[in-house]
Amino acid sequence: MSWGLLKLTLYGRRCCHLCDEMAAALGPIASAHGLRVEFVDVDADPALEERYGERVPVLVHGETEICHYFLDAERVRAHLAEIR
Repeated sequence: MSWGLLKLTLYGRRCCHLCDEMAAALGPIASAHGLRVEFVDVDADPALEERYGERVPVLVHGETEICHYFLDAERVRAHLAEIR
């Protein structure tokens, strides 16, 4: 798999300090591995709002939840190693 094609999705909310913190902490990992991170505002989609409620931010790859609330950098790296 090409790292340039790998996309992680960060489900969160605007004006959410935990979401901002996870995005900032994820930045160096994404840069180091050439990952794309897509931010999805759960409040913009009623189904996502219902699914995640107050449990944001959530970082996923495809259907796999990697971590939530706080970035687990070791889990992200382990996940990347698993899918190589």
